[in-house]
Amino acid sequence: MDTKTTSLRRKIKVLIVDDSIVFREGLARGISSDSAIEVVATAPDPYVARDKIIEHNPDVMTLDVEMPKMNGIEFLKRLMPQYPIPVVVVSSISENVFDALNAGAVDFVTKPNLKEHRGLESFINELVIKIKIASTAKVGHWKKDISKIQLLNEGNTISSNKVIAIGASTGGTEAIASIISSFSKDMPGIVVVQHMPPVFTKMYADRLNNSCFMEVKEAKDGDKVSSGTVLIAPGDYQMKLKKSGDVYYVECKKGEKVSGHCPSVDVLFTSVADTARKNAIGVILTGMGSDGAKGLLLMKKNGARTIGQDQKSSVVYGMPKVAYEIEAVEKQVSLEKIPQAILSMIK
Repeated sequence: MDTKTTSLRRKIKVLIVDDSIVFREGLARGISSDSAIEVVATAPDPYVARDKIIEHNPDVMTLDVEMPKMNGIEFLKRLMPQYPIPVVVVSSISENVFDALNAGAVDFVTKPNLKEHRGLESFINELVIKIKIASTAKVGHWKKDISKIQLLNEGNTISSNKVIAIGASTGGTEAIASIISSFSKDMPGIVVVQHMPPVFTKMYADRLNNSCFMEVKEAKDGDKVSSGTVLIAPGDYQMKLKKSGDVYYVECKKGEKVSGHCPSVDVLFTSVADTARKNAIGVILTGMGSDGAKGLLLMKKNGARTIGQDQKSSVVYGMPKVAYEIEAVEKQVSLEKIPQAILSMIK
């Protein structure tokens, strides 16, 4: 692409909201060094931020969670129904990020440890990537309250030798929650890769466990995949499905990134294709990039049933799009219809 074409491409307009002036200015300097981003304004609290949104119409907002006057989560709850804007939350390591994602944020990054060598630099790099992804995200649609979703498979007899494998990235935390919360505790075992850093995968699993009928936990090496359980791949570990006799279990090991990620959906799906073959169902959900597409295609070739989330209900239609285009997806449906699609394939 020539420079003339590049210069015609509009920069992503970003609003930074953080109560620390030092952090605000450091953030503005850091992300502005990327030629695709323009920081149009900064704000010390949600009240100033509201005015800046109206004045500058930013494409993406970065938002601190802990702030005076009104915290970031309360701000999101008030802002999103009236003025949906892609938000990347900047937070310390805390379960607050899941409340923020539930309130409509697209993604999160954790505040850097400034004592670590290159801590700030890698934080800025990660934030720049997530701002670019957020600028393509759909935030105008609202999810239904997952507590109101009826249990779909209560009282139905379901084959227990099946394995359900789910992979997701940006927008996936809420998508996975909406699917799993609609299942009763006699569902076949479910294995999940959601792109997420260490520590957060355990927080996420614990949070899901408190709102679902199935038992949800962060996977450990050797954990059995059995009816009524959901295993979430731990951050920074590659998770594979294995089998000993009639028993499925997971192997979780430190490993290189695959398809740009650790854990990688491709690693999980490929192992499911090899191990469970026709007894598996693969589900690929919202997310940027192509992780999971090749693994899902292998699952389909080995006799598994496969489902992809459709464009309209995806926050980012990247991973499901690539999978659909290479014909890895047998059935493409909206997020709302995925639980029913899974059930009809199991019976």
